[in-house]
Amino acid sequence: MFSSIKKWLVCYPLVAASLSLLLAGGAQAQVADQGAGAKQLWQLIDYVAVDYSGAVEHGKVVSEAEYAEMLDFTDNATTQIAALPAHASKAAIAAAIADLRKAVVAKADGVEVKRLAHHANGLLIAAYPIPVAPKVLPNLARGAALYAAQCASCHGVAGGGDGPLAASLEPKPIAFTDGERAQSRSLMALYQVISQGVSGTSMASFGQLSENERWDLAFYIGGMSHDAAASARGEKLWQDDPRSKKLYADLAAVTTLTQEAVAAKLGADEAQALTAYLRSHPDKAEAHKPAGLALSRLRLAESLAAMHAGDRAGATRLGLSAYLDGFEPIEPMVGARNKSLLLAVENAMLAYRSAVAKGTVADAEAAGEKLQQLFTHVEAELGDAKAEPMTTFVGALTILLREGVEALLIVIGIIAFLRKAKRNDVLPYVHAGWASALVAGGLTWVAATYLVTISGASREVSEGLGSVFAALVLLSVGLWMHQKSSAGRWQEYLHEKLTAAMSRRSAWGLFALAFIAVYREVFETVLFYSALAADGNGGALLGGFLVAIVLLVVIAWALLRTSARMPIGKFFSWTSAFVAVLAVILMGKGVAALQEAGWVGVTPVDFMRVDLLGILPTLETLLAQAAILAIIVAGYGWNRFSAGKHKLA
Repeated sequence: MFSSIKKWLVCYPLVAASLSLLLAGGAQAQVADQGAGAKQLWQLIDYVAVDYSGAVEHGKVVSEAEYAEMLDFTDNATTQIAALPAHASKAAIAAAIADLRKAVVAKADGVEVKRLAHHANGLLIAAYPIPVAPKVLPNLARGAALYAAQCASCHGVAGGGDGPLAASLEPKPIAFTDGERAQSRSLMALYQVISQGVSGTSMASFGQLSENERWDLAFYIGGMSHDAAASARGEKLWQDDPRSKKLYADLAAVTTLTQEAVAAKLGADEAQALTAYLRSHPDKAEAHKPAGLALSRLRLAESLAAMHAGDRAGATRLGLSAYLDGFEPIEPMVGARNKSLLLAVENAMLAYRSAVAKGTVADAEAAGEKLQQLFTHVEAELGDAKAEPMTTFVGALTILLREGVEALLIVIGIIAFLRKAKRNDVLPYVHAGWASALVAGGLTWVAATYLVTISGASREVSEGLGSVFAALVLLSVGLWMHQKSSAGRWQEYLHEKLTAAMSRRSAWGLFALAFIAVYREVFETVLFYSALAADGNGGALLGGFLVAIVLLVVIAWALLRTSARMPIGKFFSWTSAFVAVLAVILMGKGVAALQEAGWVGVTPVDFMRVDLLGILPTLETLLAQAAILAIIVAGYGWNRFSAGKHKLA
């Protein structure tokens, strides 16, 4: 029995690693499947909103073929909502789709059908968020080239639906120059049709194109019903009418708002002009997009409005965006100047999300008001002036030192263990792991600076999953090392048993642990440094970085020297305890990061907060850490019991 337990403990790091990766991969696959289903459902409903008026007029069917499509699409929508994962708003979405289906069957007025379709899609996006805008600014010149190569043969060179192949197709290709029809078609709807095609028609999927190319094509097609004169009027409106900037707050508004929806708020002529201008100049809306605290305030207000409307899912999503996309990018600057203010904002954010989760409007309003007050304090703290060079220096030093020490403790522990075990042949795997993490961190910096914008949710999910993975592996390693410490007879074990136990798979497991332990810290450091660099104190930033590197080298040297001189039995005993504690810390930080990303709920409790130990006053983080502690206590107890039986034998 002892032999079986020993083998299990030796292999458990690999099991934990594999399990964590499988769970992460499974979660990502589930999210991807959920997103694909929601996208297709959104497309079906939007197609009804746009095309129903061409099938029914004044309660009579004017096109049997198109009306049959409307019936088929709403029937499919009823089926597809049932297949989506469980959600608090799923029943409301199903009811909205049922109302839409009834209206289509009853040949209701087109305006009413359109209203019902937009209502259903609004609920759908709030419950099952899907990307609604491109990650980079669209390239309209490339969109024109793609249109000529992929679309002109059916839809015509100018988009009139009169291409060479149009006569042989049924139903006929859409005329993109039809201004009346284009009024109710959003760019997002065009993107979805381009991506997935339309079942039962000659419109095939162009999924072979990249995501950016499909958005380029959607923007180009979306502007074919407008002319230069309308765009010129729109430019003047954009400059002179403040309502336009309020309505088109960002690129997502350009892609989701229809000309019809804008007309209801600004007027038909204004809507046509602004739609023409912003679809041909998407950079204008993106440049106007609020950032930092302005975005946090906007998203918080939108979240409270969603709460009042009974849309708890939308309120949750917008509340997350207020923190992740608005406040988190300026966290390093706030923390460097006023750490207590940063903690107050983070706690208030958790309290707000908890109130939203409970569905209590009054509590959400109170928490939201407190957040707005704290945002005012943050604005006063940051001011218009840039940070002092010394503030940037201290921030750069402490951030890298904090993140670096966490990574060092894990990597140095692995190296010291392998040296004690006389397994220098496995050390290259560990060195390759942390070195690869540094390279990956450099590539992340390049990507975050020049290529893409890494969303707040992506940051927190990456950090959270990495922390949970590392915590599980360290937990298994700590239990295993404690078991060997309790059993004794180190030299015999190391020379006779470890060689057989340390297989190539185990070596790759150590590579993975070293990589993740370092990359999660490098990833966070890169993002924090990017924010600090905004203050412009490049020399101070570089100085803090270099001093932190020197201190980390000294710490690494001291740790290696200390471990080398320590007796082997005491080394494993102390190291097992240290590794177990580190597993508890990382589990707390991992769950906290997943909370900030919206993957885990938030239930505030009256408890102390110790960031250094990963202790946060939420029920979920404390329960996760308590579970790790319980496993450690049970594992240590079993190890001592087994060691006692072994000695008696």
